[in-house]
Amino acid sequence: MNKLKTILFAICSLVLVNIGTAVADSGNFAGPYVGVTVSGYGISLDGQAQSSSTDVAGDSIVTETDEVPLGATTPVSGFELGYALPLGSGFLVDVGAAYYTGEAKLDHMGDDSDSIRKVEFRIDDLRSFYIAPTIVLSDTSSLYLKMGLSEADVTVSGDITSPGNLSGQTWGLGTRTVLDNGIFIRTEAGYTEYNGLSAHGKGTTIQQTTAYTAEPTLAYGTVSLGLRF
Repeated sequence: MNKLKTILFAICSLVLVNIGTAVADSGNFAGPYVGVTVSGYGISLDGQAQSSSTDVAGDSIVTETDEVPLGATTPVSGFELGYALPLGSGFLVDVGAAYYTGEAKLDHMGDDSDSIRKVEFRIDDLRSFYIAPTIVLSDTSSLYLKMGLSEADVTVSGDITSPGNLSGQTWGLGTRTVLDNGIFIRTEAGYTEYNGLSAHGKGTTIQQTTAYTAEPTLAYGTVSLGLRF
């Protein structure tokens, strides 16, 4: 992901160098706006289940580890609202928030025949708060680099403890095209790195020495249709 972040910065820097002093009006993009978003999200969850127990004689600790990688792509929808503040004829700072529906799951079975030991992490209600430095390319198009903080709700099922909700950093690169009537089209690609999830058994059907972890990463592509006021 660090490589992708470097590429995003490099692209933005190249554009800055090449446009020089853009002959365009940032006022065409300025002001409050709302938008409806359709997205394709690729969510990767690298999970691990680790259990510890004594051997038959009760003498030593036996540790068993199962890796549970999962990748899924799902369409989601949402909405955004924000405000674009002009800082010159060719530059703006866009501040906003977005909310998306959709979910990802990480399932794990104790073994193929033991369904009572099944656990599930469910991630949904994705939301982000962002700032996006924007370069005006022409009177109708602009390019922006997005940096934001993202959150998501986490629920679990099974005899395990509940982890806290997810938080992480979002990076994105996108374009925004405006029409004369205030309607705009935004396209964007980026990713979010979340903090890790961790839980352990409660001791009823899953022993307390069994620990579960997951490392979620989200890559996305979005298309938004919105209105600037």
